[in-house]
Amino acid sequence: MTGWQRAAAGAPPVVAVLARADEAAVGAAALLSAHRVLTCAHVVNEALGLAPLSESRPVEDVLQVGFERRTVRIKAQIEVWLPPRRGGDAAWQGDLCVLALSEPAPPGTAPVAWTEMAQGQRLRAWHGCGDPITFADARLKLLDDRLGYLDGEFSGAAIGPGFSGGPLWTECGTGAAGLVVGRLAHGGSAGGGEAGHGVRAGQTVRRTWALPWQAIREQLYAAGAAAVVDGCRTTRTPMPDDPVAAELVVLLRSLLGDPAVRADHVRRLHAELGRAPAHGAPAPAVEELAADLLAAPRALPTLSESLATAGPYGARPEQLTPLLALGRAVTAAGLLSMSEFASLERALSQVVAADATLPARAAREALRFTPLPRPLCTARLREPEVATVIARLEEYHDPVPVSGSPPVPPLVHFVEYVAAAAEPGPGDALRVWSERVCARLGVHAAARDQRRADATHWGAVASRGEPVVRLLAELAQDGPREPERYRCRLWQRLADGGIRRVETGTSEATLTPQQVGALIREAAELSAPAGTPLAVDVAVDRVGLHLPVDEWDAGSPNEFVPSLPLGVCYPLTLRCPEMSRRVPRREAEHRRRWADGHGRPLVVDGTHADARQVAALLTVGHHDANQVVLHGPPALRGQLLEVCLALGVPVVLWDRDARGDGDADRLDPLSPTGLLHRLPDRVREFRGQALSSRPAAGRPSLVWEEPTAWEDPSTWEPSMWEAPRTHLTDPDVPPQRMDHDPLPSTTPTPAPGRGAGSA
Repeated sequence: MTGWQRAAAGAPPVVAVLARADEAAVGAAALLSAHRVLTCAHVVNEALGLAPLSESRPVEDVLQVGFERRTVRIKAQIEVWLPPRRGGDAAWQGDLCVLALSEPAPPGTAPVAWTEMAQGQRLRAWHGCGDPITFADARLKLLDDRLGYLDGEFSGAAIGPGFSGGPLWTECGTGAAGLVVGRLAHGGSAGGGEAGHGVRAGQTVRRTWALPWQAIREQLYAAGAAAVVDGCRTTRTPMPDDPVAAELVVLLRSLLGDPAVRADHVRRLHAELGRAPAHGAPAPAVEELAADLLAAPRALPTLSESLATAGPYGARPEQLTPLLALGRAVTAAGLLSMSEFASLERALSQVVAADATLPARAAREALRFTPLPRPLCTARLREPEVATVIARLEEYHDPVPVSGSPPVPPLVHFVEYVAAAAEPGPGDALRVWSERVCARLGVHAAARDQRRADATHWGAVASRGEPVVRLLAELAQDGPREPERYRCRLWQRLADGGIRRVETGTSEATLTPQQVGALIREAAELSAPAGTPLAVDVAVDRVGLHLPVDEWDAGSPNEFVPSLPLGVCYPLTLRCPEMSRRVPRREAEHRRRWADGHGRPLVVDGTHADARQVAALLTVGHHDANQVVLHGPPALRGQLLEVCLALGVPVVLWDRDARGDGDADRLDPLSPTGLLHRLPDRVREFRGQALSSRPAAGRPSLVWEEPTAWEDPSTWEPSMWEAPRTHLTDPDVPPQRMDHDPLPSTTPTPAPGRGAGSA
């Protein structure tokens, strides 16, 4: 570590996990974001007075964490629980816990930037109490797939009780490589477990084990906590003979060859990064500065901002282009400087406070062919997720320059669209931010203004509300392996007849009924203005016609309103595109029946003995029937349902709980043969009233296949019941992430010839 780095690094902010009994620091934690910390599960057990290696998730899951040497205390609740698991070794595995904070962390506390753990690293940890004097140094001696093993130095402090759950900081002090878990010691380990078997405490001196960042990342992904990982900051591990570092050294020599000028810019850089000033230290060598810029998040764009704003002697944008281009090869560098990121986060937070649906709507329009971050795939963006969205969108880039000018970054494109539909105050602030960033990056004003004009046109339309008239959920069971899990894709029907895919980030994931319900509710809220119950069609195969989708929980929209079934929230009906694929002339017959304004409903009951009789009626006596009401026992009812659909009947109603003809009167309150166009609304009202009715009410299912509403979704994209095919995406995609996403987002694609454009 150089003199500049030692002077600037100091002691990082330490997060303490406090015991419920006496509020002492039983361990430490790593701040992941303003609203989350990560620690060891055994530390949480100790804080709650439980056995350290207890695997059960604590029932009383609220505790306190301390900041700024425990002078600031915030309540925290368990969000993700990965219990410690004892194997055959002295060290245990698992042992992770993500805690959600009840309020944001103090402003001066920066989230940890994670880096890969590598053998031979010198690492430093602090006791949870946060006193600077408690630091302990160790070197990583062995790294396997799951754990890292460290030996402490003979001089100074040793890692011991109270260190568990804390970050292991790298030598340069800009990132952490993992978490302290335990140590071999007489009578056990830092986590409270007994060391045993092959190695005894007396055979080792200051032997510690840790969870590497790469293992933490994979375990959180496996636990379904991808959103937690996506919100984490990362930094770059300096490597010997690094060609990127060598190229950066050459660029820095041309820009900062004068030591006095270099020292001035480095002082400004350290101030922006929140480091202690290095009074009296000479200017760092160019090689040392290059290593710091590659390791510290946002250091490189922050330095470029300092160079660009240094008055008449500052660097021109074209001089900084090679420096910024090099920074794009370093994920940790980021696109924005520290001040640019902070000002954008403030402005977007104001937008979210006024209209939480605007960022998602703007992203869908500005980045049509780009996989969106998960927080932008929901109806409302939560304020704590603003920083995550900015960080993820920074990674997207267009590699093609425009007329010699660097391209407009997708993040700036997104910001212009948000500004176009935002209130004047935040909107003006976002436009000023966009101009400032584009000027630093050397983006030509004409290129930026073209994006702004597109955004302004969209904003004028968006202010009148999105013309979405229906929502389609394409649902498929995951098969016999997981019959209670489903894949779901969503589509919007626009008033002009266009069809638009709703990006959810979960199209290839298998979901529970509750997750499907929440997904549909969020998409419906995103698509329709408040107070308007959007019509929801659910496309299923023949087996799926018998699923109680209308009874699936839609989830609570906020902390006050309880959750309700989907069929109560929306006029929810079923469709079966499979029948049209299996019956060649079904579509023509279907359209004929729907268009017949004199069609009569057919009520099928015990007087119709079998499918043959019903087929004859629909072919001759009720050739114009556009609605069938089915009664009778379940087995016969299932056969008759398929006959009706195969013969092109567009509307079929039945009570899936009925045992026979004697239950026919259970549907009478919804007037099954009343005005046809009002039937979906009457079914919804019936479902809502059934929640409060004491006698057994019917459980109506309604197939409603209005021909003009949807075509077969399999004609827009490969159906979920077919093998997946390759898709082309827009160039605005992020570089390959080392921490791959197990639930990859899919490309939001308008239907061919509909909506806006194609890839």
